[in-house]
Amino acid sequence: MQQAELNPWKIVSQKEIYDNPWVGLTEFQVINPAGNPGIYGKVHFKNIAIGVFLLDEEQNTYLVGQYRFPLNQYSWEMPEGGCPLGTDPLDSARRELLEETGLKATNWTELLRMHLSNSVSDELCIVYLARDLQQFEADPEETEQLIVRKLPFDEAYRMVCANEITDSATVAAVLKVKIMLMENVLPHN
Repeated sequence: MQQAELNPWKIVSQKEIYDNPWVGLTEFQVINPAGNPGIYGKVHFKNIAIGVFLLDEEQNTYLVGQYRFPLNQYSWEMPEGGCPLGTDPLDSARRELLEETGLKATNWTELLRMHLSNSVSDELCIVYLARDLQQFEADPEETEQLIVRKLPFDEAYRMVCANEITDSATVAAVLKVKIMLMENVLPHN
């Protein structure tokens, strides 16, 4: 590891500000990289964010529409959910896909891993590409009032480019799939 990659932050003390079953907020008294005292707040997520990007044989995808409370707006995004730390992310992806869309997939590929807001949180997101789809019955959680929309992949790509899809994990998944299609490296069913 190079010197520039070593942690320049020094923690003087820390205090838990807030905690619930999903997130915790900690305030740190720190010495910053310049050697000056300061504070830093960190949101710790107790789940891994999971996304499932679907692509069928005709290159259609499926988006889930729902009203997002923190944004105070409606959002179109891939099926998403949480994976409790210490459990299998792929099992959580399968569960979320079935709950939200009623779909099951037999072909799964990890598409990407990303940190969603690394200036204030430690939230990790894992996105899977799901193919070879079969329809079953959806069973969304009571907090989810969902609309499932099947559309051509190119329409989802257009929606990303037009800022009609703003969910970061969905944007990243659509752009990665577009590049993989252009480079002809997308895994086949």
